[in-house]
Amino acid sequence: MKKKTDRKVGSAEWVEQLIREYWGTSPQNTLENETGEKAWDEPLVGYVSADHPLFQQLAADLAPFYWTPEQAFRLAFPDDPATAEELSIVSWVLPQTAATRADQGQEEKLPAERWVRSRDFGERFNCALRLHLAAALTTAGYPAVAPERLPEFGIQRSERFGLASNWSERHTAHAAGLGTFGLSDGLITPRGKAVRVGSVIARIDLPSTPQTYDNHQAWCLWYAKGTCGECARRCPADAISDTGHDKDKCFKYIQQVTAPYAQKEFGTEATPCGLCQVHIPCEARIPFQDDQFIESVPFCVGNLRAAY
Repeated sequence: MKKKTDRKVGSAEWVEQLIREYWGTSPQNTLENETGEKAWDEPLVGYVSADHPLFQQLAADLAPFYWTPEQAFRLAFPDDPATAEELSIVSWVLPQTAATRADQGQEEKLPAERWVRSRDFGERFNCALRLHLAAALTTAGYPAVAPERLPEFGIQRSERFGLASNWSERHTAHAAGLGTFGLSDGLITPRGKAVRVGSVIARIDLPSTPQTYDNHQAWCLWYAKGTCGECARRCPADAISDTGHDKDKCFKYIQQVTAPYAQKEFGTEATPCGLCQVHIPCEARIPFQDDQFIESVPFCVGNLRAAY
């Protein structure tokens, strides 16, 4: 953990310090197992203005239920709405630990215990972090809301794109410079695909994080080089193919197989799987520097909408 330093209130460095301090000190950052280990490695943080064009594209594609940032903000502050130009979004990535990834990589059909616990207790921490950051910003004079924590948040079915929610943490992280999409729809970040993601919208002026990629699939070997496809071979539900991710197959496997297993074996309430996120070149890094897993497979061009 980095040494604590005081940052100017309202700066990007101050916001990142709020996130890192909570990650480092909160007792909720735990797998709730006998080792007492943290659920997550150190977070990555990015920022993006709410007037980024991606948010309007998402709202148009997933109308009428997808929120723009200003719509989500208005739900929390109906008497004090803001324009997109007045809002910034803070996005973060919580990487799985090496121990969790190692355990999960040994499994083929069902998730490992550490992974199950990260999906339950680790995501509880992620939810608490959302609320903590929103409250800290609001108290400091920067009204903020975590869209995923709004009472109106939920999953719906788009006629064109299938299962989708009111707010996408992954697409927000992509806009904030934190990653690009892979064949499985997972977000490949500088710490790989084995991650969870969160965000908060605030009336605050923060500089957007520069994007180091030129398209939304730039860090996926399948789309960038026509190689790999390891996530498809890792999927026990055959929900990933050269045409992308079948969300209904994935959801069915989780609901009928992995969630009941996790409940019976470990007493958790979450819906884990995540086998496609480990034992692959992009598990813990941007994969181009490591070709040890790569095999040649046919090239396929995808689109951002397929990742909804």
